[in-house]
Amino acid sequence: MQYKRILLKLSGEALMGSRSYGIDPERLHDYASEIKQITDRGVEVAIVIGGGNIFRGVAGASKGMDRVQGDHMGMLATVINGLALQSALEDSGIPVRLQSAIKINEVAEPFIRRKAIRHLEKGRVVIFGGGTGNPYFTTDSAAVLRAIEIDADVILKGTRVDGIYSSDPEKDKKATKFDFISFDDVLSKGLKVMDTTAFTLSQENRLPIIVFDMNTKGNLLKVVSGEKIGTKVNL
Repeated sequence: MQYKRILLKLSGEALMGSRSYGIDPERLHDYASEIKQITDRGVEVAIVIGGGNIFRGVAGASKGMDRVQGDHMGMLATVINGLALQSALEDSGIPVRLQSAIKINEVAEPFIRRKAIRHLEKGRVVIFGGGTGNPYFTTDSAAVLRAIEIDADVILKGTRVDGIYSSDPEKDKKATKFDFISFDDVLSKGLKVMDTTAFTLSQENRLPIIVFDMNTKGNLLKVVSGEKIGTKVNL
C-alpha cells in the first residue's frame, strides 16, 4: 500500500444514493465494503462526512435562518451520518469509533487527538463528526484539520466524478481532466476542489489531496495502492 494512514472525505449527498434526501442503506453497504478492502490490508482509515443530505447551514441562512444556528444543525447532521456509517462498517466486521467535535457523550466520544491516533494504531476506523465544532467552517475544513492532526499521509476526497476537470464535465463536454495538478495551478485556474480555507490549510501543511470517483467499485483500493485513479493535487 502506498498510503498507510488516510483521511477519507465523503459528502453527505453521496450517502443519498439514488434518493433525493436522507440515507440510502445500499450506498452505506457499498461504502463499507470498499473501506473493508483497505482496512483488511492494514491501512489506517479516518473519515469525515458532510451533512448536506440532511441539512446545510448555508442553505438555511439563505432563507433567513440565523447562520450560527444553521451551522449547528449541519454539525448534528454529520453526526447522524457518522452513526449510520458506523453501523454499516460494524456490520461488515470493522471496529469503529465515532468522535464528535461537539459533546454528545451518549452517542459519540469527544474528539481527543491522542485517542484518535491510538484507535487508528489499533486498527479501528475513526469517524470524525460535528465538523470542526465551530460555525462558519465547512466539513472540508474539518477534513483537512483532522488529517493534519492525525498525521495522515493524504486526503482522499470521494466524489461522483473521476477527478478534477478544467470545467464542470457534467455541463461541458470539452472539459479536460487533470491527472496531476499543483496547488498553485488549482488556485490560478479557479478550479473548485475544496473551499478556500480548507484548500489553503492543506497547501500550507504540504498535505496532498486526491479527488476520485468513490462510487466505482474498487477505486478506493486502487487509489490507496498508488494506482493513477482520479486527480492528485500536490506541491
